[in-house]
Amino acid sequence: MATIGVQQVLPPPLTSTSEPPPLFDGTTRLYASYTCPFAQRVWIARNYKGLQDKIHLVPIDLQNRPAWYKEKVYPENKVPSLEHNGKVLGESLDLIKYVDANFEGTPLFPNDPSKKEFGEQLLSHVDTFTKELFLSLKGDTVQQASPTFEFLENALGKFDDGPFLLGQFSLVDVAYIPFVERFHIVLAEVFKHDVTEGRPKLATWIEVH
Repeated sequence: MATIGVQQVLPPPLTSTSEPPPLFDGTTRLYASYTCPFAQRVWIARNYKGLQDKIHLVPIDLQNRPAWYKEKVYPENKVPSLEHNGKVLGESLDLIKYVDANFEGTPLFPNDPSKKEFGEQLLSHVDTFTKELFLSLKGDTVQQASPTFEFLENALGKFDDGPFLLGQFSLVDVAYIPFVERFHIVLAEVFKHDVTEGRPKLATWIEVH
């Protein structure tokens, strides 16, 4: 999923005993976690745009975070964050838009007005979408998660020029896929339920990622 583009050797996560990189030295850094779906959004966008050499990946061990990360980099003490041009920015949805707007590479948002409008609607809904998925784990998971995946199946039918949410791959797919892939696995392995059954567009969408 987050390995779109050039394959690379991944650096080990930094822990409480790790020294910080040379902060604010002009290097652009993405502070992330290999297991965090929010961070993976930005990681996917970076890789898809071929920015592995422009945006350096700095993985953080969320279970054993270095104190300097909160003190010197990002007071919120969460990932992802992006160190760029002498400042640090956060929030994954803001960051994928920022990376797309401020770095070279394939654009991740369409120019077509109807796709742009639908894309904005889907991006404004994604927080509700992920919240509903997590809440489903506290109840009848299969039944409660079903409308959420049905929403995606319907959304995937809006445009027919490709298998993605706006037809072609975009920031909208980046925003949703880390969470959908996780719940696809959880529902299959824990609840023996295939969320793609009866949802052919969703099945294809997951497969092409």
